[in-house]
Amino acid sequence: MSLYEKLINGTEKLSLVGLGYVGMPIAVAFANKGINVIGFDLNEQKIDLYKSGIDPTHEVGDEAIQKTTVEFTSDEAKLKDAKVHIVAVPTPVNQDKTPDLIPVEGASRIVGRNLIKGSIVVFESTVYPGATEDVCIPILEKESGLICGKDFKIGYSPERINPGDKVHTLATIKKIVSGMDKESLNEIKHIYDCIIEAGTYPVSTIKTAEAIKVVENSQRDINVAFMNELAMVFDRMGIDTNEVVDGMNTKWNALGFRPGLVGGHCIGVDPYYFTYEAERLGYHSQIVLAGRKVNDGMGEFVADAAIKQMILAGKAPRDSKVALLGLTFKENCPDIRNSKVVDIMNRLKEFGIEPIVVDPWSDAKEALKEYGVALNSMKDVHDVDCVVLAVAHDIFRELSVAEIDGLFAVGNNNLTKVIVDVKGILNRQEIESAGYRYWRL
Repeated sequence: MSLYEKLINGTEKLSLVGLGYVGMPIAVAFANKGINVIGFDLNEQKIDLYKSGIDPTHEVGDEAIQKTTVEFTSDEAKLKDAKVHIVAVPTPVNQDKTPDLIPVEGASRIVGRNLIKGSIVVFESTVYPGATEDVCIPILEKESGLICGKDFKIGYSPERINPGDKVHTLATIKKIVSGMDKESLNEIKHIYDCIIEAGTYPVSTIKTAEAIKVVENSQRDINVAFMNELAMVFDRMGIDTNEVVDGMNTKWNALGFRPGLVGGHCIGVDPYYFTYEAERLGYHSQIVLAGRKVNDGMGEFVADAAIKQMILAGKAPRDSKVALLGLTFKENCPDIRNSKVVDIMNRLKEFGIEPIVVDPWSDAKEALKEYGVALNSMKDVHDVDCVVLAVAHDIFRELSVAEIDGLFAVGNNNLTKVIVDVKGILNRQEIESAGYRYWRL
């Protein structure tokens, strides 16, 4: 009987190692199919929240967490009860933009210490091509005393979850799957097929699957970088980038990309994994790193635009009060990892401005710990000279012109009220006809 069949009939268990935005929804999805799931994470506070029926990621919701049969634990010994292990821990980059494999190496050690014969370990964490076999297998073998290929098998299935997206969800996104051999690939495919409605897409090697992940995000990164470069040039030309893009998108083969801040745990990170391995093999990226350079500089560009607009409005930036609306890396999502809004904030600070930061989606403790940002509420925003709409949360999209006006200093002429709209969520004609000084990316 295959491992897949044993999972289905309940004689074997599956574990999820890492219960963040990726791992937790996968754990819940398998549990919803009647599979016995062990959800492991080192963060005891996070485990306590899950056990209390609270979903801090907002990916599946509190109700789903309260109903799930997932056995949430921070006790690694529980992993001995499982024969299928899925590793979904973050893989960030270091300050020098090289891959930080510490989380995936640590997870490999934990799994290795609790690995039993006949198991399959599947990695979902983004890594450079070759890392699963070159880095993770030796750790698993050393910690377990077992031999890969003989005593246990491995595979790789890159995560494709889009945090905050309620349309393109885990089940509706086709899943790339790979294994170290035909037998492991077949098992892994069948296991994921039971939760992925869109189906799985098997590839020939683990390296290929790893490459697909870093390349699909590098492609998106490059396309956004192109739009960001256009936005910087059009700003000098006095042309509205969004109007250009709207016109361009009337053509059937337009790609639909728009300028913006590129942060988060995938698009702003994965290209560095690709270029790291390319450079190790003697090839220096000509395009990917150029795109990264452009996108990494957009926070400063937006901040400089805000400074310029304040000066044109007759304001002394150092004496101006600025509200920064949004901190997360994308809209309607609590994830603040690698947020480029922080670059806007830090650039404003260089001009002596301490912006009032508001983000109802962000966790206040996490924001303070990660970035030293003390979050405020909307009621704290008043008498400002400049409003920077940095993240397109629905709560900000729904602000009326009157509500936005209420954030500014009373009595000021509208021409001295600066609105910087990073995502272009406001109606330009309406805002400008009301007399505000308006700038958008």
